[in-house]
Amino acid sequence: MREKFASKLKSFIEGPYSKLLELCLKNRAVTIAIAIAVLMISFGLVGGGIMKFHFMPAVEGDIIFAHLQLPVGTTADETGRVSDFIAQKGMEAVGEFEASGSEKVFRSMFVLDGMKLDARHMDAASWGGNFATLFLFLTPSEDREVVASAISARWRELVGEVPGVEALTFKSNLMDFGASISVRLSHRDFDMLQSATGVLKAELAKYPGVINIEDSYSQGKRELNLKLKPEARTLGITEADLASQVRSAFYGAEALRVQRGRNEVKVMVRFPEEDRKALATLENMYIRTPGGQGVPLSVAAEVEEGKGYSVIIRNDRKRVVNITADVEASVANAEEINRELKEKVVPMLSNDYPGLSGDFEGEDKERRESMGSMMKGYSMAMFVIFAMLAIPFRSYSQPLVIMAAIPFGIVGGIAGHLIMGYSLSIMSMFGIVALSGVVVNDSLLLIDHINRMRHHGMDLMEAVMVSGRRRFRPILLTSLTTFFGLSPMILENSLQAKFLIPMAISLAFGVLFATGITLLLIPTLYVVLERLKQRMGMKAYGVVGFMEE
Repeated sequence: MREKFASKLKSFIEGPYSKLLELCLKNRAVTIAIAIAVLMISFGLVGGGIMKFHFMPAVEGDIIFAHLQLPVGTTADETGRVSDFIAQKGMEAVGEFEASGSEKVFRSMFVLDGMKLDARHMDAASWGGNFATLFLFLTPSEDREVVASAISARWRELVGEVPGVEALTFKSNLMDFGASISVRLSHRDFDMLQSATGVLKAELAKYPGVINIEDSYSQGKRELNLKLKPEARTLGITEADLASQVRSAFYGAEALRVQRGRNEVKVMVRFPEEDRKALATLENMYIRTPGGQGVPLSVAAEVEEGKGYSVIIRNDRKRVVNITADVEASVANAEEINRELKEKVVPMLSNDYPGLSGDFEGEDKERRESMGSMMKGYSMAMFVIFAMLAIPFRSYSQPLVIMAAIPFGIVGGIAGHLIMGYSLSIMSMFGIVALSGVVVNDSLLLIDHINRMRHHGMDLMEAVMVSGRRRFRPILLTSLTTFFGLSPMILENSLQAKFLIPMAISLAFGVLFATGITLLLIPTLYVVLERLKQRMGMKAYGVVGFMEE
């Protein structure tokens, strides 16, 4: 079997491969043009949005979180009633999926009233009677075919619009690096800021696949604002007198303290409890002037009903509101929406509301910071690789030929994601960084062998052909062993492996694609380089380096 395989491989090397290599060497311009075209098409797929990019791969979790927020002041009983309704709809959603298939989907459900809690961010809990969190536990992802995002979408659809709910979000992904869309608007005028927030939320709602749209502004409890009238000022009443008397009437004023054993008991004077619960008591209240006369509150002050602020967020002394939304990866791409918001929507708001500024936070910020840091390290790594190749080869040009396989390895990584049906992610970028240090190995072996053959007096074209045939087997076997070694990880369906699958795809398919580039394009580029050197009167080949032994 070994001899038969070796014979077939040798026949392929001496026949089809040698003819194809010779054809590439004779038509060097066409070969390089085709390679550049493939490179441009691949990067065009990414730049044109055909090949999508998601910061983190969408990893389906085993828990669906439903976060409920009602207006401040909502009673715990009302919150419990709404959370029970949402829980009932969650059970209906699970029941529909179990009825349509034979597999079991539901494990358990847990409802937590009085707290907005995410198990992935325990330090970001919010407390209050107007909050509730629902946990829908599903069977492990490897034991079911239906994805958690589909159940979450159906749950959201069954719940629909609940009157009086300020925010209701559903999350099913295992990892969360912030909202897919997060825009922070700031302005010194809060009324203009609130109006711009409404416009932006309306614009986000127009995009298909954008869900869980909410903002950080939360209205507080109802309150009455008292403004002293000029007529009351002429009677000697001040804002302090007005505030003090209203407070004393409803909260109470300390009249005296009575000693009871070891404790002092405060005696408070205020309206009876029944009167304190009636708004008419305030309307019929009298305000005392410094002279002891009584003036009706309606004469002394203007009473306006409004809402207080439960939370005030500022940045650089400006009021800010954070608008967040999630994006269904199967419907839309968050990066494209963020780009359009930056280029069109936010500038439009800045023109309509002078002084308004917008910053992008959340996942978009994490992506910018991570990619920026990675590119700095990647540039340094490329320089170190070039220096390590230039020193033993004693040439500045041949390392560039060797490193020409790197961008084509990236092409292989992109093609691998298309074949396997994955989108590019930050984990894919990690795989590409690792790939850049691997794909140069085969090119290094080939260029070193060509230099060695020429050092022994062989002609340029003959040395390239001989080296290509002799290095075909080790280059092919090196790439195939790497690819098949990574294939179990690519085909793995467990939850723990899904983070690493994009990285493995980049590395495996990148090495596989770079093999063809190494065996065909690298020899072509070497011949072009040496022809240029000969025309310029330079040394025809580099000195054999550390592989001469």
